[in-house]
Amino acid sequence: MVATVVILVVLLAALIVVRGAMLSRARGSVPCRLRVGERGWQSGVARYADGELHWIPLLGVRLRPRHAIARRGLVVSARREVDGGLFAVDCSGSTRGISLAMSADAMTGFLAWLESAPPSAYLDVA
Repeated sequence: MVATVVILVVLLAALIVVRGAMLSRARGSVPCRLRVGERGWQSGVARYADGELHWIPLLGVRLRPRHAIARRGLVVSARREVDGGLFAVDCSGSTRGISLAMSADAMTGFLAWLESAPPSAYLDVA
């Protein structure tokens, strides 16, 4: 009985590790940390899709994004450097107080994605 439980736990852990590796290697995905409100940072992967930024946690079983941040109405403010050479931005508007942290290159891509929105979109980039 104990051996069966141990094998199941090891298989589940291997599944989570393989899933994380597949997510981070997927085309159009960048490593990204997310913080909602005052809670701690969560590691995950951000992927651009259909005018939204989909954030998928690295640790988890669900394959669907946990957060879908719409580009339309997104307000970005307070860019700052955080630990480990990551840069963070606070997002509001259609979101509910979400902060994103990513590398300098990924941040440049994120801001370019925001600024390349169609003319009908309302954007406010600090």
